[in-house]
Amino acid sequence: MIRYIYADDLSLYPKLASSMFRDRADQFHTRLGWPVDVDDLGEERDQYDALNPLYVIWEQPDGRHGGSMRFLPTTGRVMVNEIFGHLIGDGTITSPHIWECTRFCLARGADAKTAAGLMLAGGEIMSGFGIRHFVGVFDARMQRIYRAIGSSPEVLGSQGQGREMISVGLWEFTEAARRKVAQRAGISPTLSQLWFDRAFGSERMGPMAMSA
Repeated sequence: MIRYIYADDLSLYPKLASSMFRDRADQFHTRLGWPVDVDDLGEERDQYDALNPLYVIWEQPDGRHGGSMRFLPTTGRVMVNEIFGHLIGDGTITSPHIWECTRFCLARGADAKTAAGLMLAGGEIMSGFGIRHFVGVFDARMQRIYRAIGSSPEVLGSQGQGREMISVGLWEFTEAARRKVAQRAGISPTLSQLWFDRAFGSERMGPMAMSA
């Protein structure tokens, strides 16, 4: 199932949280060789995890992390502006209607249905909180995953060639895209919305306004 959890509440889900940060270390440090910080517990965190982001996490039946994404409003500090601004001509992306999505992570052995489930959850955030676009930085390998899921971004800028290329992309989520991603995930739109409503209920606008 999908869980929506703010960083301040991760302590309520210790098994899920610790396995997420360990899977991030495994993916970004061990498999991809990125220069990320891994602590003595084998967990990967960065400065943006300290800003109370919203995590979308696929929880496996045993309570462990299967995949996740991290969201922050572009009205505050975000990676695309502070680290990757050169990819968009040294400009900034700042809007209450655009959120940054980072740290797209899949546990070892996760299949495309997990990735699609996360994308479907991203669409619930857009719909529930009035977000028009997500912005994010991605590498060349992710282009194939996005195409397979059915949720490819508009590329705003890139650097590098081949497998070394990194890009900034802008996502929107139409109803047609929602149906396609839901089919790919094997999750009905009704169930996807139920998971979102369980997390936020009738107060769905409140948490996002506070975070922004």
